[in-house]
Amino acid sequence: MTERPKDELRVFAGSGSKQIVQQICKHLGIQPGQAEAIRFSDDNTFVRVLENVRGKDVFIVQTLSPPVNARFMELLFWIDAFHRASAREVTAVIPYFSYAKGDKKDEPRVSIRARVCADCLEAVGVNRVLTMDLHAPQIQGFFRVPVDHLLAAQALVEEAKKLVDNNWVVVSPDAGYAKMARTHARLLNNAWFAMAEKIRQGHDENPRIDYIIGEVKGKRALIVDDFTTSGGTLIAVAERLMEEGTTEVYAAVSHGALSPGAADKIARSPLKRLFITDTIEHDSKTLPANVTVVSVADLFAEAIYSIFNRTSVSRLFPDDAPIPDDE
Repeated sequence: MTERPKDELRVFAGSGSKQIVQQICKHLGIQPGQAEAIRFSDDNTFVRVLENVRGKDVFIVQTLSPPVNARFMELLFWIDAFHRASAREVTAVIPYFSYAKGDKKDEPRVSIRARVCADCLEAVGVNRVLTMDLHAPQIQGFFRVPVDHLLAAQALVEEAKKLVDNNWVVVSPDAGYAKMARTHARLLNNAWFAMAEKIRQGHDENPRIDYIIGEVKGKRALIVDDFTTSGGTLIAVAERLMEEGTTEVYAAVSHGALSPGAADKIARSPLKRLFITDTIEHDSKTLPANVTVVSVADLFAEAIYSIFNRTSVSRLFPDDAPIPDDE
């Protein structure tokens, strides 16, 4: 298939994703789109496209990091603005879709927040969504437009391999992430697999780890998960693993949504190293020495270019990974 001219492709940064867009565009060999977002004194958001996008394929990159609600409203305004400027198609690139945690009605009288977000995006006319490591992959079914769901597993595992590539056991913090954790284990030279038994009461961020299922004694453990906020689960699992006789404990999560105080807790924890991706922007000065940021900008760039050229995105997934049907 003949590649389309890159002058028909435009990638814009929302206020939460300026750094990763710079890296995406560098990989693509294009300049970031020109636009501005303004927060007025009354907390209203105003967005304006500063270049001609008529007939172009537009990708607006906006991660849903704090302030989450402001970021989401801004994203909706961007999609509307690009359509009103006669863009050919508008793809919302959401590196971290934080409301994906609200994927079910698991107690009385609560909102299924991820579904509400999907409805809002479609209401303003989004043509496609590109995201990474949804908390629950079935959220793709909340959308009636195509959703491409990238995985950070390979990038994170490659960083772990740089330290040492043997005697690993990959640990899932709960049953829900076990399938994805097995993909990490396979990528990590077919490492051993184990799972923690996690109990969380209420909505606090202090889970209890009753026991570890699997052999971990004398091994180097890599805890894997899709996100961390307080660091509570990772630290609780790490402490239990040390009690069970692991020699070292590392962790790798796709989204480091670190809340206030989390960095200090992680710095004092048994975690020798925590790997997070750049789906959420951090000031490197605020991160503890045992946190390493792994860039996934090139993966997003390749996915954007595949979508733009109407070619398969599934080539970007590790072999045998649990991926959705290719759109």
